[in-house]
Amino acid sequence: VQLQASGGGSVQTGGSLTLSCVASLSGFSFNYMGWYRQAPGKQREFVAGINWSGGRTYYADSVKGRFTISRDNAKNTVYLQMNSLSPEDTAVYYCAAGLTRRTIALVTTEDFDYWGQGTLVTVSS
Repeated sequence: VQLQASGGGSVQTGGSLTLSCVASLSGFSFNYMGWYRQAPGKQREFVAGINWSGGRTYYADSVKGRFTISRDNAKNTVYLQMNSLSPEDTAVYYCAAGLTRRTIALVTTEDFDYWGQGTLVTVSS
C-alpha cells in the first residue's frame, strides 16, 4: 500500500493550502485516513481524520474551524484544506490510513497502519 502526499509549500500568515494524499488502493480498503504533522523539535501530532465510509470527521482543537478534511472516493484521495494558516502550522504533514473498525474520534496513532511520505508546509509571518 502506498500513500502519496503532495501540496505542501510556502505561504504567508493567513494564507491557504490544500494537501492531497492518493492511496494506491481504493479508499474503501481502509476504515479511515488522516493527517498528522511534525514540527521541528516536536512530536508528531494528529491533525484531522475521516472515516472513509460515511465521511465522519475529527479534528485536533488547534485546527478546528480552519482545516477541513475530505475524501474523493473515485480518486482514492483524501484532502486537507488549510485556511488561516499561521507560523505555528509550519510542519511536515503526513497522511496515514488505518484498517481497524473504529470511529475516527477514537483512533490513536497506533491504529494507523500505513503512512505516506511527508510534505512540508512553511508559513511565514
